[in-house]
Amino acid sequence: MAYMCWPTFVGMTDTGTPAPPRRSDATRTAILTAARERFAADGYERATIRAIARDAGIDPSMVMRYYGSKEGLFAAVLDVNLQLPAPEGLDPRRMGEILVGHFLDLWEENEVLTVMLRVGVTNPAGGERLRGVFRDQLVSLARHVCPDPEQAPARAALVASQILGMALTRYILRLPPTVALSREEIVAWLGPTVQRYLTAPYPAPYPR
Repeated sequence: MAYMCWPTFVGMTDTGTPAPPRRSDATRTAILTAARERFAADGYERATIRAIARDAGIDPSMVMRYYGSKEGLFAAVLDVNLQLPAPEGLDPRRMGEILVGHFLDLWEENEVLTVMLRVGVTNPAGGERLRGVFRDQLVSLARHVCPDPEQAPARAALVASQILGMALTRYILRLPPTVALSREEIVAWLGPTVQRYLTAPYPAPYPR
């Protein structure tokens, strides 16, 4: 009697139920979670692989196995997608309020951004990573919205100054008046400014 063997799909057991998460995925998650907290608390220089491994409940050699070095682990922690909305189909006259609202939601949900900002203002490697994330992702959006694409880097930098300034005072320094502002109030205050940076005519320099 011949038996027919049915293939097992990736991620499914032979009973048709979802396969349990791979142990390596759980280990990576534990390492990244511990690293975020340690980098945020101690900064890049003081954080050690040994301390991160202890927080994750694993041997330090496992951290090195997955990420190679502290630099590699740091890069993985700060591998952030800003998930910026696609400008196509959006009202360009509302991009300021849309962006401010988007970043507020993102910062409330994603502790990685807070870690990136905290480390970025105190560590050269963190600062470079922070600049890279905003440069690579925000400039592209600005090119679709601003009147002259060649002005996109300057306009994106001005937008970042508002977004990062708000995040620094609200989530890092936690200035009470900033923390007390509602989402709607922040959007109402910052939205028009970000909109002006993106779409207003480029100002002529003041005469000397």
